[in-house]
Amino acid sequence: MTLAVLRIGFVPLLDMAPIVIAHEMGFAAAEGLAFDLRRAPSWSSLRDLLLWGQVDAAHMLAPLPVAMALGLGGAVERLDILQVLSLNGDVIGVSQALSDRLRATGHDFGFADAACAARDLALAANGVLRIGVPFPFSTHVELVRYWLRDADLEFALNTIPPPRMAEALAAGEIDAFCVGEPWGSVAVEQGAGTLLLPSRAIWAVAPEKVLAARHDWVCENPSLTGRLMRAIWRAARWLCLPENRAIASEILARSEYVNAPAELLDRALRGEMVISPQGELRRVPDMIRFFDGAASFPWRSQAAWFADQMAARHGFDRSLSLAAAKAICRTDLYRMNLRSAGADLPGASEKLEGSLLHPTAVASEQGEMILTPDVFFDGQIFDSGQKFG
Repeated sequence: MTLAVLRIGFVPLLDMAPIVIAHEMGFAAAEGLAFDLRRAPSWSSLRDLLLWGQVDAAHMLAPLPVAMALGLGGAVERLDILQVLSLNGDVIGVSQALSDRLRATGHDFGFADAACAARDLALAANGVLRIGVPFPFSTHVELVRYWLRDADLEFALNTIPPPRMAEALAAGEIDAFCVGEPWGSVAVEQGAGTLLLPSRAIWAVAPEKVLAARHDWVCENPSLTGRLMRAIWRAARWLCLPENRAIASEILARSEYVNAPAELLDRALRGEMVISPQGELRRVPDMIRFFDGAASFPWRSQAAWFADQMAARHGFDRSLSLAAAKAICRTDLYRMNLRSAGADLPGASEKLEGSLLHPTAVASEQGEMILTPDVFFDGQIFDSGQKFG
């Protein structure tokens, strides 16, 4: 059988795992696809590869298609969010000098209390805090801004590609960072920094990466789109099984993929994080999630949350911004293409973000599904159906 070749772009991070696993473990081939995986050195270069048609689909920062839908960043092409690749998986880290000052304030690096971490960081900071982030339109930026918005702290965001984050911290270019694994753990292994928080401590189900494609390509290739989505979904299901984590880590560690120690990738998959050069261990349930709890469903309300943050910051009409963000979340294609694969589908395409304090059963096509807690650290609830004006 001749396989249809799809060019898929990625940046080397743990959260591109569903794409690699679909390729390596035969889920793509089972759909009649062959992935031509193309590694990009930065998010700007990957965005451009997608916009210029050099790749057909990409591992993409969740807020980037939203920003483009709002007209930010200079790109006018519409990108569709086909499904979510990962929830969580980022870490916030600080330099060793800042870590020492935090410990002097009494901070215990408990790795769970975002409000406490923000207060103590404000006490320990010495002038403007330089925070490294991978791209201006990213979950990292939105979470850091949301987390520190009420802190008595002045900070500046510096864009640094993920594989360079540890190097930048060690060189004194930045004082702190928010980056996807394994690059935070690399900073710890190299003795350059200490991890302060996992991203899930700020928002328990922050969508981190999505599978994105140009809207015109999706419209012109409905069959390929469906086959791609099913292959990625089945790979995510495989990844959620604990017995597969070691295999996944070894595959992802290869030089053509993440090019980082398998042990660091395995730690994040297990949620057992070494946060300091002294070997302090913190266990983080749901450090990164690919499948369980409707993790791959492209909730319109999650995209709307990103749009709401951006609209407020840039002075955009909030109602129009939220509508634009919701339009690119292809819940219609998710339902149509993944129903046949056996995916359970939620009864709604939006929810109240931040409202679930405990695992909660909600209506689904197969009866009911369990959604995991989705709380924000400050207890806020976001209603994407709220009227503005």
